[in-house]
Amino acid sequence: MAELVREVAGVSLQTQGHYIIKRKFWSFLERVFRVFTADGQMIMYVKHPLLKLREEFMIYADESEAKALLRVKSKQMIAINFSYEITDPNSGHVVGSVQKKGLRSIIRDKFIIHDAAGTEIGYAEEQGASILRRFIPLLTSKHAIFVDGQQAAYIQQRFRFFTKEFEVTLQPSKLDPQFVLAVALLALMAEARREDSN
Repeated sequence: MAELVREVAGVSLQTQGHYIIKRKFWSFLERVFRVFTADGQMIMYVKHPLLKLREEFMIYADESEAKALLRVKSKQMIAINFSYEITDPNSGHVVGSVQKKGLRSIIRDKFIIHDAAGTEIGYAEEQGASILRRFIPLLTSKHAIFVDGQQAAYIQQRFRFFTKEFEVTLQPSKLDPQFVLAVALLALMAEARREDSN
């Protein structure tokens, strides 16, 4: 796994085990995701465009968009199993990739995680009452990320009015925390896209 920025806004990502991801309930041309540490410091900011033919977006350190942390780009314009390449925008090096299992995700969202060399190393999967959430989007969601057969992260939605809030708990793994958070963001973006189509 390529080396990433180890410190964002003075926060060491290697010593953090809990994060909060927030987005507004409604948006028009783009969804904005903000990632915070447990004590409220912003460490990631994403404007996720809704109308791009080939999905691509940057993950920044904050709302100024002065410091780019990661670039996420879909490898295809049209596909069932979309694959997203995640790169370091400063060096151009590939950090890893994430492939959505399209048909399998009809019942339960699943993403296969690959390292920089393209080797499968784990997966992210929706947990709990996934089928019910297809019909009742107000039910809170859960996702888990597994690496080498061990859980590396757990993402649980907290019910809030007027905003979507998700608590992310990381466990020690060989994955860089930034990459894990990027995988979490892709899972939540897929969920938001599905909700919009209901």
